Amino acid sequence: MVERVIATEATLALIELLRAKHGDLIFHQSGGCCDGSAANCYLPGELCTDQDVCLGEIGGCPFYISSSQYEYWKHMQLIIDVLDTRGGGTFSLEGPEGKSFHTRSRLFTDEEWAGLVAAGIV
Repeated sequence: MVERVIATEATLALIELLRAKHGDLIFHQSGGCCDGSAANCYLPGELCTDQDVCLGEIGGCPFYISSSQYEYWKHMQLIIDVLDTRGGGTFSLEGPEGKSFHTRSRLFTDEEWAGLVAAGIV
């Protein structure tokens, strides 16, 4: 089955660095405003995720998106990458490393979407 969120090798390496410095981590897909549409990295408990959808894990860390934003993006696989630039206006943990997480996406194929629907994941 296709994963709803995946990470590049650069992202996985940055996650390992951040985990070594901070311990357990969570990710949340920003809905816009100051953060644009970036994936943000936090310590567990820094963000309430009770009303959010967990898309899966990247680098062993849960990845959440707001339920309202999920409705717009549910037909897409999120691909989390890293840029060599500090993101602006964010409290995400990678900022001091001179990096920022970047979200790309692609539409699921018809076959992938049918598999997700059949599995009751959407």
